[in-house]
Amino acid sequence: MYREPVFLKPVFQERIWGGGKLQELFDYDIPSQTTGEAWVISAHENGPSIVMNGELQGKSLLEVWRDYPQLFGSETTDSDFPLLVKILDANDQLSVQVHPDDHYAQELAHKPCGKTECWYILDCEENAEIIIGHQAQSLEEFQQLVSKGEWQKLFQSIKVKKGDFIYVPSGTLHSIGKGIVILETQQSSDITFRLYDYDRVDREGKKRELHLEEAMAVMTCPHQQVIQHNLKEQLTNLESTRLIEGEYFTVYHWSLGGRVEVPVTTGFLLVSVIDGAGQIVTEESVSTVKKGDNFIVPATIGNYFIDGDLEMIVSHT
Repeated sequence: MYREPVFLKPVFQERIWGGGKLQELFDYDIPSQTTGEAWVISAHENGPSIVMNGELQGKSLLEVWRDYPQLFGSETTDSDFPLLVKILDANDQLSVQVHPDDHYAQELAHKPCGKTECWYILDCEENAEIIIGHQAQSLEEFQQLVSKGEWQKLFQSIKVKKGDFIYVPSGTLHSIGKGIVILETQQSSDITFRLYDYDRVDREGKKRELHLEEAMAVMTCPHQQVIQHNLKEQLTNLESTRLIEGEYFTVYHWSLGGRVEVPVTTGFLLVSVIDGAGQIVTEESVSTVKKGDNFIVPATIGNYFIDGDLEMIVSHT
């Protein structure tokens, strides 16, 4: 069985707010200069990743999850693949939006799950901002501010810098600001309710659809700020920072400076290399890894070590 990392090819999504940073920063072969998203580890039906190496080369992660459950530490995989990892290039402001929780998604939107997500800031312009939450104390106040278009009074903005981490539970009003590139780890969901889109129009002169009723139905009011406490652990040649340990995912930032023996786990890991280069060495293979690579460490990999100067975002369920 698989004794090496499962490397995946990104799936690109063009967006009205996209740009060219995914090519500039990661040397990705993007389809246009309005590429907003790279779905780098995805088994979602709207853009499944394709395996690039080994016996399963050419298969989609959707197929692999369904047909090879042992790679994920399970006898069967009756549910959907749980996570989706993206890299987003916000060349312009994203819409102000909110995502539903599992209950709403399943009962009212007839989707498998809601969408809780988190962001690691990979790159950003000076004084870049995100919207996270709102300032209304009641739904009535929220509706009044929306009806009057008093967006500056309503939205809560904060400045961000490279290396910042933001947790965005379902129900949180949010928007990624212009000039920000993020790595997003989320539930495997593509459901979004737009509240406000800056009156933008697409190439055909049409405004994008808004979902005011749905957004207000799923939004947390008043806004609840979730404080995350990073947990740093210094091992030989590895600084591991746990960014979030939540209901749906646990996410780490790993900074390697040499050879690191990785403990064997019963599950699988999702890994995105955000800087540097190195090697992953197993009992049967040597794989070169570099900035922009994305892969799954399967549960079947056995003993392995990583060697190099690398920064990685690592997640698991």
